[in-house]
Amino acid sequence: MRAVVGLRRWRHNPLRRRTDLVEAWVALGALLLMLLAVPAIGLISGALTDDAFRRTIRAQHEDRHRTEAMMVSPAEAPTRVASDPEAPTQRDSGKPVLAKWTAPDGSRHTRLVHSAPRTLRAGDTFPVWTDGGGQLAKRPTDLATARTHAVLAGIGVAAGVAGLVEAVRRLVVWRLRQVRYARLDLAWSRTGPDWGRTGAGS
Repeated sequence: MRAVVGLRRWRHNPLRRRTDLVEAWVALGALLLMLLAVPAIGLISGALTDDAFRRTIRAQHEDRHRTEAMMVSPAEAPTRVASDPEAPTQRDSGKPVLAKWTAPDGSRHTRLVHSAPRTLRAGDTFPVWTDGGGQLAKRPTDLATARTHAVLAGIGVAAGVAGLVEAVRRLVVWRLRQVRYARLDLAWSRTGPDWGRTGAGS
């Protein structure tokens, strides 16, 4: 709105300088970019990110398999452990157990699973994710998480573009002010020495 008001103010003002008009047009252009281009870029970025995540999720589901593992016995937590993708968070990582399962290719595996549910007893089953060879793998990303990341990516790109537009506007305004000051100094250098003298025309 300041840009529109500035254009109306400088349009027929006899004190208007060319730099004033340029500054008003730059402000109006920046405003239009903020209102039109920035949201569009954010939406496009979010859509592209969401599409990339969906392809990744499809690939993960093709490569990883949900398998039922059976607890053999409790185990002490080692220094380096196999990650159980069924664990919801790092803070609630469950308990380490020795478990066995059958891979999609028919091979049998017995390994330490770090994040089994805490209520398990020997002989109980619980889900794990494995690759085609039966090795433990991370749980595939769910659509809700992917969508959240896509939205955040779109917002981040839009904010970055908006910041860039504002930075360019400020740079142009700074340069226009430098031009004004230079012209003012030049005009004063021509008029200043004769200021107030009789017959100098000032």
